Amino acid sequence: MRLAVNLANGSTLAGLCIAAAGRARVARATDGLLAGTGYKLPVPAVPAFTVGSVIVTRRDSLPSDTALFRHEARHATQYAWCGGLLMLPLYFASAGVSWVLSGDVGAWNVFERQAGLADGGYADHPLRPALGRLGFPRSRAAPVTASETSQPAAVPGDRDPGQGQAAPAGSTATPSP
Repeated sequence: MRLAVNLANGSTLAGLCIAAAGRARVARATDGLLAGTGYKLPVPAVPAFTVGSVIVTRRDSLPSDTALFRHEARHATQYAWCGGLLMLPLYFASAGVSWVLSGDVGAWNVFERQAGLADGGYADHPLRPALGRLGFPRSRAAPVTASETSQPAAVPGDRDPGQGQAAPAGSTATPSP
């Protein structure tokens, strides 16, 4: 269904034109997708990107059993839901909002979150500190509480900065705030 919708809305044709402009080799992939590998243009500077049902990458191959392929396949579905190329201004607007909120174009981008941040190589960044002080939640999972605003800054390796100490392995205790 996704392939038919993206063919009808013109986004797959646009993806094929972009792949051709970047001298990518286009081949059929799984689930009605096309993979354009060996893309030569310097933009965009990402491991892979999708336009319509065409996944484009500089890599020599993009196996369908990889997290990156699954991430990009979700973007192909987003093109179908957004009416095709209308997704591009929506995506870039969401990237701008994400940058304003966190200083990162992917972390709070609704399209990247829905496609799976980690699968696409994106990190989950907290909101800018000033927004946290205004009462905005630091992550999508938990709102900021008054005690969290005075927590020390995150250090490399912290998965959830600002939270209490984790319980020892095998313990049934819960972390303390």
